[in-house]
Amino acid sequence: MSTRTHRRTRRGWVTPVAVAGVAALLVALVVALTRTGPEAAGEPAPAGDAPAVIEEPQQSDQPDLTSAERRDPDDPLAAGPVDAPVTLIVFSDYQCPFCARWSHETLPLMMEHVETGDLRIEWRDVNVFGPASERAARASYAAALQGKFWEYHDALFSGGEKRAEAELSVVALTALAGELGLDLEQFGTDLESSAAATQIDRNAQLGLDMGAFSTPVFLMGGEPLVGAQPSQVFVDAFEQALAAAE
Repeated sequence: MSTRTHRRTRRGWVTPVAVAGVAALLVALVVALTRTGPEAAGEPAPAGDAPAVIEEPQQSDQPDLTSAERRDPDDPLAAGPVDAPVTLIVFSDYQCPFCARWSHETLPLMMEHVETGDLRIEWRDVNVFGPASERAARASYAAALQGKFWEYHDALFSGGEKRAEAELSVVALTALAGELGLDLEQFGTDLESSAAATQIDRNAQLGLDMGAFSTPVFLMGGEPLVGAQPSQVFVDAFEQALAAAE
């Protein structure tokens, strides 16, 4: 059995004990973040302040956070091979300005590793900002069912800026689908479907179970990162995870 295959056999849904451990860890990180710098936690920093870089607390009994990776070949909200040595899980919200900035500045760098087959990205919308965020998440899922998730996602975060809440209405989200050349009848059906609602709720619950009460939050190769930290932090985290996986 190959090393990659062996790693995949250990992955599955998070056990209750692991969920509790992950939630405690992420909550601790968020608390630490709000004490060291407000910007990455979802609050604007004073002008001239650099984004805070969070040191991960030492955990002797840290659970295997890679168990949160689904590695489902049919996941429409994922990019990269299911057997990539490293997986990045992104917990995000379409009304979060820091998620928009991260998607504009750092996501393209991560996609370069997706293209080489070394990274898999699994997108999970937490929707902490409420109904408009949930609508946008369902719309992006509907776009994903037509193979246009990343294009739709990028349009929602165009230029590294979030859309105003009024631009996340059903009418506006459908108009965006039209601009991207989607089948609007199918898009409308999928947007309002129970299947889309179930998947979006499932993704949001995964984030909340892990303590992702603020966005963005990430798991890179099972290691937590909190906030829209500088791109180099994610580049370094990926390289470390890749080295550990080899």
